[in-house]
Amino acid sequence: MEKRIIAFDIGDKRIGIAASDPFNTFALPGTTYFRTKSAAADAENLAKIVKEKDAGLIVCGLPLNFDGSESVQTEKTRRFVGLLAEKTDVPIVYEDERFTTMEAERVLITGGVRRENRKQSIDSIAASYILEGYLNKKKKGETT
Repeated sequence: MEKRIIAFDIGDKRIGIAASDPFNTFALPGTTYFRTKSAAADAENLAKIVKEKDAGLIVCGLPLNFDGSESVQTEKTRRFVGLLAEKTDVPIVYEDERFTTMEAERVLITGGVRRENRKQSIDSIAASYILEGYLNKKKKGETT
């Protein structure tokens, strides 16, 4: 059996976490990690989560502009993922995360979740959409 795949939706304040089921067929929203003032400590803590979940692959959402170009946030994410890569030997891939947070918010609004309660789960739901995108590509043979 393959190892699980874990996904991170990396933000400045919070990081959403999702993991695949044991057969890597679908994504399950997990928890939300609240960032500290130390990116190195955050990377270390995420590496511990990867180890706890016994993940064989990390999928990190890559924030791109609507036209697919890179932004300041893209660069911040790449820098953070570089720190994470130093803390774990688990391979890391990027997945386009455009629209995942908007879609997660739409689902929460449709579900009647009040605005003040959405922050608690929006990032992990967005991470599950990032992972779902990766898993769908994998099913179609579009990943390496």
